[in-house]
Amino acid sequence: MYRAPCEVLLQDHVEEGRASIYPAVFTNTSKEMMCFPDFPCPEDYPNFMHHSQLQKYIRSFVQKKGLLRYIRFETLVSSVKKCPSFLVTGQWEVVLEKNGKQETTTFDAVMVCSGYQVYPNLPHDSFPGLDQFQGHILHSRDYKGPEAFKGKRVLVIGLGNSGCDIAVELSRVATQVTISTRTGSWVISRVWDDGYPWDMVHVTRFTRFLKKALPSFISDWLYVKKMNRRFKHENYGLMPLNGTLSKEPVFNDELPSRILCGTLSIRPGVSEFRETSAAFEDGTTFEAIDTVIFATGYTYAFPFLDDSIIKNRNNEVTLFKGIFPATMEKPTLAVIGLIGSLGPIIPVVDQQTRWVAKVFADSCPLPSTTEMMDDIDKKMRKKLKGFDQSQTLHTDYITYMDELGSFIGAKPNIPWLVLTDPQLALQVYFGPCSPYQFRLMGPGRWDGARKAILTQWDRAVTPTRTRAVSKACKPQPLYSLLKVLLFPLLLLSVLLTFYY
Repeated sequence: MYRAPCEVLLQDHVEEGRASIYPAVFTNTSKEMMCFPDFPCPEDYPNFMHHSQLQKYIRSFVQKKGLLRYIRFETLVSSVKKCPSFLVTGQWEVVLEKNGKQETTTFDAVMVCSGYQVYPNLPHDSFPGLDQFQGHILHSRDYKGPEAFKGKRVLVIGLGNSGCDIAVELSRVATQVTISTRTGSWVISRVWDDGYPWDMVHVTRFTRFLKKALPSFISDWLYVKKMNRRFKHENYGLMPLNGTLSKEPVFNDELPSRILCGTLSIRPGVSEFRETSAAFEDGTTFEAIDTVIFATGYTYAFPFLDDSIIKNRNNEVTLFKGIFPATMEKPTLAVIGLIGSLGPIIPVVDQQTRWVAKVFADSCPLPSTTEMMDDIDKKMRKKLKGFDQSQTLHTDYITYMDELGSFIGAKPNIPWLVLTDPQLALQVYFGPCSPYQFRLMGPGRWDGARKAILTQWDRAVTPTRTRAVSKACKPQPLYSLLKVLLFPLLLLSVLLTFYY
């Protein structure tokens, strides 16, 4: 395992070719949902961890699994190229660099795990007049804290997680902060029903079943109603242009209150920059701007790989299941972690690598190139219909995890669980789709998976019950089952009311 230019960097400056974060970053997915599937986070860890705690958790995982001996630190991957004998062997020549010295090593297979939040997307051509702007311009990747912005007027371009987090933090010290968004976004809190972590309540098999089973107009109505339960997005200028678009929501607990306090405002897209101001699409302006921060995401870049390996059709990313280059002669290179979903990333990459390892070992053959390209086209059409037009390869979290799980025999067999372990079956279906589910059976089965599932709510509540006043409350799966049984009756009564 080698460090390609991907390692997250937390310093007072940004290093080229490495991901970067700022001190105030916390996770948006809870510890029970984002942990490695056979290694739960410590019980006393908060549900949403500071990045330093996440780093500590990952280090403890590496030590527990004895992985340090496989890692070469401070080693740059300069290039990854097919060997001359690739058509026969599928091998790769990898050029490594350390302390100014290079060495070439041959590998039977390669996993590219460098991520995509490294190379900032700065769409200068989309903003007329930006070259005339006299203030300071930076990308969110270069942001390291609010101190330098005290008393300033700041415009943030983009309404994603980073843009909102930075804008909220700046709104405490800056004179005025404005977020510009062309499309809007749903903004939800980490705190969900009855105070539980959002993903433990929302990312369930039952929720996915309802979304698929209900007519689209009903599921869309329920979705919008849930998104607007905390506050009416249209009253805050946040309402997405397409309210039912399956776009990942923004997670921010403070944005609405900062808007209410007047320290932060939401504006439409920028139509033009001027020397010290910006004009918006609705004709309004934001004057005397000191700094513009582009929170406009990242672009894919694998400088150590030939572009044609990842992008080989109209410059599109053509990866089967978001992992394998579909037209490659030998399936000996895989891209890990390029999938975006409304769910945690660690279980996704764990599931991906389990499947990839089997493919590399020739125990799980891939379909033909034609079949893989057909699958990619199908997924692309689905994305164009249901997701925002971003570069990220989006998919439904549970569907994707089950799909990969079925390839390796790790998808939970719920009918079998109903017959053999009803208590566990209820938690698997109605409870959080936590990563432990994918270690219940099949290769890599973990003996502690059942206990981890049945006790996951205990670990979620423990860090918040620092003052215990009564018995801890936990969600009841039978309540969800009751709602399923009552919903058809409610729908029938509504239809009968309109009929008569």
